[in-house]
Amino acid sequence: MLGIALYGLLTLRNLLQIVVALQLLVKAAVLALVVAGKMSGQINLGQSLAVTVIVADTIVAVIGQALAVQIKQRMCTLDVQALSSLRG
Repeated sequence: MLGIALYGLLTLRNLLQIVVALQLLVKAAVLALVVAGKMSGQINLGQSLAVTVIVADTIVAVIGQALAVQIKQRMCTLDVQALSSLRG
């Protein structure tokens, strides 16, 4: 899952698709936290860290999607390469 998310971040050009790839990357990290907690015998710590990461990730996703909508309304594109050529 981590590999798919990294591949998506490297190849995607649409801002909303990049936000989804970031979500997938964070979900892989959450899964790793839970597995690490289980392996170390502290499953409660792993689960509490996972919930904290999920809350922070949700906030980042909402802000990222809101920014993408505003960019789409003002610039009429979500293509990262087209937006990177803007100055000002």
